[in-house]
Amino acid sequence: MYEIWLVMNIVWEIALGIWPLLALAAVAWLVLVALAWRRPAAHWRSALPMAAGVAVVAVVVGFLGVPTTIRSSLQELAYWVDWANLASIALGIGAAALAFAWPAGVLWRRQGGAH
Repeated sequence: MYEIWLVMNIVWEIALGIWPLLALAAVAWLVLVALAWRRPAAHWRSALPMAAGVAVVAVVVGFLGVPTTIRSSLQELAYWVDWANLASIALGIGAAALAFAWPAGVLWRRQGGAH
């Protein structure tokens, strides 16, 4: 349990350090969702498979890329908490990708992309 609290504290401290970037991303997401929502006949359901595909790719890239980004490797993950943290980070990257790709897919399909 200590390891989980430690990770949560580390994530919180990192978020405090980059809060302007996080706030900018939140505003950009809200604008993207508002634009997609205001489109007449927006097809949210048809945009979901493409967005889910983007999210899956983001999870895989995150899972394989995060250790390299922090100058580590998958070989150094010896403890289950390390694997759980890496999986959580990768899933968070995938969730963020889904959050942006879904309304972007709605806009893209509506503006003349694939139907």
